[in-house]
Amino acid sequence: MTEQSAPTNPHTNPHTNPHTSPHTSPHTSPSISPSPGPALTAPAVDVVAGVPRQAEVPPLVPPVTRGSLAEIPFGNAAEAPTEPVLSRRRPDGSWRDVTAAEFATEVHTAAKGLIAHGLRPGDRLAIMARTTYEWTLLDFAAWTAGLVTVPLYPTSSALQARWILRDSGAAACAVENVEQARLISGVRGELPALAHLWQFDAGAIGQITAAGRDVPDEAVERRRAERGPQDIATLIYTSGTTGRPKGCVLTHGNFFAEVDNSTELLHPVFRSVSKDPASTLLFLPLSHVFGRMVAVGCLRARVRLGHAPSIRTEDLLADLAGFRPTFLLAIPYVLEKVFNTGRATAERMGRAASFDRAARVATRYGEAEEAAQHGTGPGPGWGLRAARALYDPLVYRRIRAALGGRVRYVICGGSPLGRRLGAFYTGAGIEVFEGYGLTETTAAATLMPPLKPRLGTVGWPLPGTAVRIADDGEVLLRGGQVFAGYWDAERGAPVGGDGAAGERWFATGDIGALDADGYLTITGRKKELIITSGGKNVAPAPLEDRLRAHPLVGQCMVVGDDRPYVTALLTLEPEGLAHWRQMHKKQDVPVRLLVKDEELLADLQRAVDDANALVSRAESIRRFAVLPGEWTDESGHLTPSLKLKRAAVARDFAKEIEGLYER
Repeated sequence: MTEQSAPTNPHTNPHTNPHTSPHTSPHTSPSISPSPGPALTAPAVDVVAGVPRQAEVPPLVPPVTRGSLAEIPFGNAAEAPTEPVLSRRRPDGSWRDVTAAEFATEVHTAAKGLIAHGLRPGDRLAIMARTTYEWTLLDFAAWTAGLVTVPLYPTSSALQARWILRDSGAAACAVENVEQARLISGVRGELPALAHLWQFDAGAIGQITAAGRDVPDEAVERRRAERGPQDIATLIYTSGTTGRPKGCVLTHGNFFAEVDNSTELLHPVFRSVSKDPASTLLFLPLSHVFGRMVAVGCLRARVRLGHAPSIRTEDLLADLAGFRPTFLLAIPYVLEKVFNTGRATAERMGRAASFDRAARVATRYGEAEEAAQHGTGPGPGWGLRAARALYDPLVYRRIRAALGGRVRYVICGGSPLGRRLGAFYTGAGIEVFEGYGLTETTAAATLMPPLKPRLGTVGWPLPGTAVRIADDGEVLLRGGQVFAGYWDAERGAPVGGDGAAGERWFATGDIGALDADGYLTITGRKKELIITSGGKNVAPAPLEDRLRAHPLVGQCMVVGDDRPYVTALLTLEPEGLAHWRQMHKKQDVPVRLLVKDEELLADLQRAVDDANALVSRAESIRRFAVLPGEWTDESGHLTPSLKLKRAAVARDFAKEIEGLYER
């Protein structure tokens, strides 16, 4: 197998370096017509007793065998010093490009500062901030200095932060603002290893850089040279839906296996195939593996990357309008919100019926496109094409404008998107690549392949990955991106990842199924499977995902374990409720009374009926209760990555659950 070293960028001219792929830089001579990209290899599917049990796709690129993620900025600077690799938002809302050479210089000088502060190779540096330029800069500076980064969610409580900082043995921590600095300072007495605390908005990067003025360049070069793919890059602590979070040990090699195969597979996304150079605005948290993987992948592929720290609707819309990305990564909630906001706007203008017709046209168009790509249909007919053309300036263009106007692709993960919404966005001119993965798999383990979508699934195994379905339906994964194990604070090393990287199977805890072509469908969590008193197994995730797609529903939890039938608790989406109140002229009715309002309950019942269409009568939701409050990270009912803490909800709303089973 051809050896590949980390310092090279996988998208440069093959004649300039023997280890690179035969694709040009994403910003060199953009083509007007789409490039064909790599040849897709369909999964090899093993069938046992007529049931697909395993699917595997060979890697698209050879594994990296030398160097670390720290080499990426310097490889970019050597190969394309003037090429923009990042953009920074100015106070006036405009964006300033940062070239590969500029970023490499900033990384180098910050790494010298970290060394000057006495941080040694392997020391852990925690970062607690929103999605900012400084986050990515310090991440790469830490790797260049031979350190291991430890993300902390910016919304973490003092208890959560203390646990992660103590368990990881962090020697330094950088925070974004004074509130976070106070939070860490409040627990610092219990963290004997924490020697440094810096604050981004108080000039942390300048302070770190200034300290390294007298550190020789050779000290940085030695640190970089000592790191390899087998070394730990980061400890990412799981959200902790039950019990204390565990630190997932991800190596530099895990990231290379993930980002190199992802960017090669998603050729149209990461390489310019139109007049617009590829770019993305990152607004998902860098403390989550999904956002972090894409940040690394963009720098690896030299795709211009911007950061959006605020996800308030007005702030994010302004950043999207100013940056105008060509692709986004998002969780389904974001795409649902854009759709629901579009419909609410149309309803306020008296055009709800027109929007609904446009949505049906887009959905049919997306489904027809899917059938044509699989050879099971002729594609959209002339009538459907004409209807789509009619609604494009009226509806679809407005949807695209909400995402910045130039977005052609969305990489979606975190939870299932759903077939209808996926087809709608395809019909509206935005191709969605849905994927599935975990922190333990450095994000995606499966991904929808270009030109081969299968709506309602999470795609094929990522190249270099195998998926196996165990006898009890649990999804098992194997590949170079599968983590090294969980962090053992006593040993200062990972445990639980026995076997060579890429050869061991990881049990995900998720339940799923493969089809005959190797597409994976996730149906729920193994531990969350509900078994009614009548013995019926019910996966709550499909019902919950469909309900959360409704504009009035914020969060929901399906209940029914050891009960005679299935019920649900619902919370209300604030923006959706505000629109409903306006349309029904009930702005002054308190929420505690609205949850009993007959009109509101009738609308929610229709949402429940729609979700019940997915399942059999025995699995359907018979009754539901609407709660007046929200479930949030702060309330203790959601994790920082917006996963439901079922035990906490069941405990805090036990009375409401019991009420659903009273006759």
